[in-house]
Amino acid sequence: MKIVLLSGGSGKRLWPLSNESRSKQFLKVLENEAGGRESMVQRVWRQISKAGLREHAFIGTSKAQVEMIHSQLGSEIEVIVEPERRDTFPAIALAAAYLYSVQDVALNETIVVMPVDPYVEESFFSKTKELEDVLQQSGADLALMGVKPTYPSEKYGYIVPDNGAKVEEDEPFVTVHSFKEKPREEEAVAMIEQAALWNCGVFAFKLDFLINILIANDLPIQYDEMLKQYGRLPKTSFDYEVVEKANHIVALPYRGDWKDLGTWNTLTEEIESSIVGNGMMSGACHNTHVINELDIPITLLNLSNVVVAASPDGILVSDKAASPMIKEVMKHSDQRPMYEERRWGGYRVLDYLKYPDGKEVLTKRICITPGQNLSYQYHLLRDEVWTIVSGEGEMVLNGKHFPVKPGDVLVISKDSRHSLRAVTEMDIIEVQTGTELIEEDIVRLAFDWNEIIQLCTVN
Repeated sequence: MKIVLLSGGSGKRLWPLSNESRSKQFLKVLENEAGGRESMVQRVWRQISKAGLREHAFIGTSKAQVEMIHSQLGSEIEVIVEPERRDTFPAIALAAAYLYSVQDVALNETIVVMPVDPYVEESFFSKTKELEDVLQQSGADLALMGVKPTYPSEKYGYIVPDNGAKVEEDEPFVTVHSFKEKPREEEAVAMIEQAALWNCGVFAFKLDFLINILIANDLPIQYDEMLKQYGRLPKTSFDYEVVEKANHIVALPYRGDWKDLGTWNTLTEEIESSIVGNGMMSGACHNTHVINELDIPITLLNLSNVVVAASPDGILVSDKAASPMIKEVMKHSDQRPMYEERRWGGYRVLDYLKYPDGKEVLTKRICITPGQNLSYQYHLLRDEVWTIVSGEGEMVLNGKHFPVKPGDVLVISKDSRHSLRAVTEMDIIEVQTGTELIEEDIVRLAFDWNEIIQLCTVN
């Protein structure tokens, strides 16, 4: 059995902490076993490891999230990267082609696909192991995992069993009759009486099932060719393209806890401390949370049922019940992320100016983790000036290799090839100047430090 975890999201539902490159699954707001902070993806990966599934797991994601995944889970994680964002069907098709043609996974192997960020007990991942047996016993095209509802939610989709069959404790699976997406409460009550299950987005199939669908639709099954033709795959969901057209679907009932922490009101239910970061409350503040990533303090007086979230991207003050509206409010925003985590550390935008003549100036604070390095790169549109604030490291600049320390100032003009490796944790103030300051203005030549030094020596 192989597991594909889908990591996507546009970063709108938990704005301002989430953004285009840091979707909800990467926010370190949950408490881990040691009392520290962890993200949803770190929590899931820890649970997958405990269930003995880590060696069988892959993450499917977009280019924008690769460095965040490596930063939080480690560089050894197997990542299947979409060349462009489309939808869940293309993403899963790409993963199937990768497993088939690169990993040489057998056609009769069971593939389990699930979101990267469910909030569940560890038993959830042990339960997924049963999907392989369910597929075998039922002969179904697809086997889904459905959660036994605890209340008639209007937020989730429902799996309706065939003929309203009761889900008995000893019944290994039920045949699926239909699906209902986000019903009204009275509809949900009626479906629960018919033993409907919450659809948690977990499904399994034999690899040949999807490979045959790709062949039937004249789509490539070789990974390299799939990458080249990715743009012509239908931009549609796996549910629409595959699930709704399948002839025989069964569901495996799960009776444990499951939550989708997709909005501020649901996420704060699982944040144990009412204040995360620099903040304080006074007076009657009931069911209120402050999550602050800024250095300035936030103070709340006599406010209940409120969430206040602050990051370099902005500040949100919302009644908790109204907080899901933020996705709609922010859907047309094209603001660049002001904070990003990378495999080597992270950066925060401190200031941005655009002058009447079109010249732009962007100031960043960059933190590089000990032993990590920036890629060997150059820029086409901007000049940079780096001031080393703290920490020691080694620099490569236009073929020269030399140590750097606090107080050093480095001038990096456009087209200059450069990289930096931190010996100790380093803080750098970077000032960019140019006419178009965008993250995409990076030409990367190498990532591994030994390779960078070798290239420097050759040049």
